[in-house]
This record gives sequence, C-alpha cells and structure tokens, in this order.
Amino acid sequence: MAAQRSALRRVTCVVSALLLAGVATDSPAAGQGSGRLRPERRNDGPGPTRALPPDFDQMRRLQADTDRAWQDASAGHMRMEKIVYPSRAGDLEIPAFLFLPLQTFGPARHPALVWVHENIRGHLYEHYIPFIRQATARGFVVIAPEYRGSIGYGPALYDATDYGGAEVDDVTTAASVVASRVPAVDPKRIGIVGWSHGGMITLLSIFRNPTTFTAAVAIAPVANLFHRLASKGVEEQRAQIDPNNRLGGTPAQRPAAYRERSPLFHVDKLRIPLRVHVADNDQDVHIDEGMQLVDALRARQPTLSEAEVFRNPPGGHLFDRRVNPQTWQPENTPAQRESWEKVWAFLDRTLGRVGEPASAHAR
Repeated sequence: MAAQRSALRRVTCVVSALLLAGVATDSPAAGQGSGRLRPERRNDGPGPTRALPPDFDQMRRLQADTDRAWQDASAGHMRMEKIVYPSRAGDLEIPAFLFLPLQTFGPARHPALVWVHENIRGHLYEHYIPFIRQATARGFVVIAPEYRGSIGYGPALYDATDYGGAEVDDVTTAASVVASRVPAVDPKRIGIVGWSHGGMITLLSIFRNPTTFTAAVAIAPVANLFHRLASKGVEEQRAQIDPNNRLGGTPAQRPAAYRERSPLFHVDKLRIPLRVHVADNDQDVHIDEGMQLVDALRARQPTLSEAEVFRNPPGGHLFDRRVNPQTWQPENTPAQRESWEKVWAFLDRTLGRVGEPASAHAR
C-alpha cells in the first residue's frame, strides 16, 4: 500500500508540474486546465468537441490521494480536516477542507479566509500548499469549499455545475460555516480569495452579498462573459461552462443571464475593500478582458479597490501559484513574491492579525 501511495504521489507531482508549466492550460474555458482529473475530449468531425464520460471511480481514487497529500503537508504546519456542509442553495452537501493554525488563541480572535480554487472542473490543488501554510502561520483559519462541479466527489456534485449561479451560494455559505464551527474565528473578520474561475466566484460573492465578507482578493479573475465567449468561441465555451444549459442560450439570446454572471457589470455594488491582480501575458483570462475590470474599478471604486497589472510575469495566468511539485515550495519569482507580499499586506490591513479586537474591523 505504501508503495502504491508513493507511485500515485509521483504521478500527482508529474502532472502538477505539467499543469503549472502551462501544458494543460489551453482549454477554451476559464481555468479548464485541471490536469489529471479533467475529462478527456473527442472530436469526431465537424461541430463542437464532445466530452467523454467522466471516470468517477478514478476521480475518487485520485481525490483520496490529494487528501493524503494535504494531510502530509499539514503535519507540523497546521491542523486540517475535511468537512461537509449544506449549501444555502438547498440542494447539495458541499465538501470542504478546513485548516487551522497549530495554536489558536481563544474565541473570536482569528480572522478567516474562504479560499476559492480555480477551474470549473477543479478542486483544491496541491499547488496551494505553501500558500495555505503561510495563511495559517499568519493566524488565518482557512476554509476551502469544493463547490458544485468540483472533481473527485462523484456525479451528484460534478453534474450540478452552475457557472456563476448556485456555485456562488456554495462558496458564500462557507463563511457562516467557518464562523459557526470554529469558535476561534471572528465572524466580523472573514475574507475571501479566489483565482481565475474562483476569482469570478469571489467577485460575484461580494457583489451579491455585500455584508458577508470584510475584504476580498481576486487573482486573474474571469470578468466579462460577453467578451470571453466572443473571443474564444461561443459554442465551445458554452459546452464548457454551461453543460446543463442553465443560462438558457447564447449571450445574444439571453443577455440578462450573462450580464448577471459577469462581475464587470456589478462593480458599483462593491462595499468592501478589494484587491485584484491581473497579468498582461495571461493566456486564459486575456489582458483585454482583465483590463476592463481594472479600469472599471479604478474609475468607479478608487477608494475601496486596489487593482494591479503584473508585466510579463513567468507563468502568465498561473504566475502567483507556480510551485516545485517535489517540495511544494513556491517558485519564488520576483512577480510571485511581490504578488503575495501585497496580498498578505492587504489582508493584514483589512482583516487584522490574531488577537485584534473585533471592534477594530466592524463593518
């Protein structure tokens, strides 16, 4: 069994290395380079590419290996458990990772983060290991929801994908879950941070729920579905992001639905501090889409928002979360260091450090 786990871990490392090197990031949908658990696709001729049936048993086996990797990575750094909670959407139980500092300091003393993974068909990848270690070392409690569409938990969760819809409810619910289940969490100091598709969910969460979170960070977020589908191919994108046709048609047919799920059009609803990072060499969320959000925030929310463009960072779309898959240490490029230094400084300023009184961060 030990040898089998070791072999699986080596496979995980190799595929993660390819993913973080950009090999598996060429899918037309946001963050669809989900690597080892992404469904295979077949093109039998003219027309949209069709996804092959997912192998749920294999996904579960690989998810178990990911869970073990997180358990191993947590030892000596943080406390970890897997939990399940009901989404406020009312139809699903949502799995989640929960990480606590090794030592907590009493009721309502710690800020918390809802950590939103990338990819429509994704999960909490091992490349987040060093950064969640950093978060807990700084005193944050972290909850990472495996929202609907996530891989490794069977067909009910996988097939319930709802792009910009109920997945946002799944993630937003995590804030009340971490506050109620972890007495050390100060419910007035809960932030949210997300990447790519998770960055889009982060933005929609704070725009739709202006009093749930105290601060937010979105890295390389999807911002404008009209632009995205027009530039990447309407039918191919629809097959990726909306396999259940919850949006009810194309952007031309259902403009209100696409507008509702595009963060760009809700910037005026921002009520809490927000930091956004984009890369000008991003090959997934292209800079012309990213700059629409950056410009809107700078023009209409200059007091609450901080938006920064990183110039040609190594890794492009993945620049801030590339790691060595053998050691799970950050790649540590100048751009990656700068991005995380600014994220931590922003969160320390807006959420506070361990033991600060809740009144200092009252809404």
